[in-house]
Amino acid sequence: MTNELIEKLQNIHDADELLAVAGKMFDGRIALASSFSAEDQIITEKIAKAGLAIEIFTLDTGRLPEETYKVIDATRRRYGIDIEVLAPDGDKLSEFVSKNGPNSFYDSVEKRKACCAIRKVEPLKRKLARLDAWICGLRAEQSPTRTDLQTVEWDAGNGLVKISPLAGWSTEMVWDYVRQNDVPYNKLHDMGYESIGCAPCTRAIKPGEDIRAGRWWWENPEHKECGLHLGPKKTETEKV
Repeated sequence: MTNELIEKLQNIHDADELLAVAGKMFDGRIALASSFSAEDQIITEKIAKAGLAIEIFTLDTGRLPEETYKVIDATRRRYGIDIEVLAPDGDKLSEFVSKNGPNSFYDSVEKRKACCAIRKVEPLKRKLARLDAWICGLRAEQSPTRTDLQTVEWDAGNGLVKISPLAGWSTEMVWDYVRQNDVPYNKLHDMGYESIGCAPCTRAIKPGEDIRAGRWWWENPEHKECGLHLGPKKTETEKV
């Protein structure tokens, strides 16, 4: 049955229609995971304006830039919506920082991924365990790890359907939409930041650099995922 649902959704190429159909299909068991990227903000705008029964949540790692908190508040006010804020397990985080220090993510890929796991991946997994589908603002052109991204696929790592309505959008399409619809966005984008995560792990990119070059810039490109969007390799049948 899941494959049939995925196939039905994959045949919908308009983002607004996809969100509307998915909202009804997974009634009460679907949510947008927002980091308040421009892409997530576009999806939020579409959900809010259409009055879709899709909840919105975010992960507060405790290390976000002040500009991100400002856009969270601006989004709440603009659309009159509630945004659920998820936080890391306090005991696990305290133990990790006490043992490794507050900035151990610079020491090795392993420690950086361990930090991401506690601050982001584990809270996300707890949330996804209560859902049948989740929505995110991923796009295929964002990084080498996302080139095979589909609008709808089975998330084997979390056991639910994953929907990326803007998977085929270009950066130009994203910013044209933001400007034309006056969508609230993170002002760090005006300072050369393309992909924004935790403050100590994000920098502005240089001319000619990849969109996600400013994330964990001290690591090789193939390592640049926090674990939120990685899962077991899918079989051909799971790809649908």
